[in-house]
Amino acid sequence: LWPQGSRKAETFVHAFLKRSMPRMKDEAIQDMLARKAVVLEHYHKKKTKQKRSKTKGFTAKERRELRLFEIEPEQQRQGFRCLLCVVRYALFLPLHELWKQYIRDLCHGLKPDAQPHMIQGKLLKADLHGAIVTVTKSKCPSYVGITGIILQEFKHVFKIITKEDKLKVVPKLNNVFSLELDGFISYIYGSKFLLRASERSAKKFKLKGTIDL
Repeated sequence: LWPQGSRKAETFVHAFLKRSMPRMKDEAIQDMLARKAVVLEHYHKKKTKQKRSKTKGFTAKERRELRLFEIEPEQQRQGFRCLLCVVRYALFLPLHELWKQYIRDLCHGLKPDAQPHMIQGKLLKADLHGAIVTVTKSKCPSYVGITGIILQEFKHVFKIITKEDKLKVVPKLNNVFSLELDGFISYIYGSKFLLRASERSAKKFKLKGTIDL
């Protein structure tokens, strides 16, 4: 350590700062020394970013020429047969049993002295996937009598698998459905039921004196 007033110490510090901060002028270095506070700066070298080469895919014209998304008729028939093999009524009976237990828990047991309007209010907001429904009334006679398990519920239709292992798409509009559980029979007027399952859970239904198809 050099004494504070030493000329050599001042020369050393000045040279050291000059080497450490080559971009600064002598006047600025002298100003920093006069303030007795020195901050050594470090200059980072800017890294040049390497551009990534994008993999070029096929154009729409090339995909059409290569027939990438075309399925041969024989493969279509095989795929359709495989789909029919998967959709079986018996496969969804466990789902129906789960749905019945879900409704019993939702309605606190479905006891004989339970109020029908209370059960009806619960069913209006319940998830119907797994329920067995029957079309009792319809403006289209071909729909009357269709019975099966609801596989999917959309805003306007039910997808139902029947005991004959047939997948039916039944519109809600102009149809009346019935479902039975532990002696309670409820009717769903599809024209007033044009909602998704997620929307029904938050909707407030109003009682109406008369309901038409």
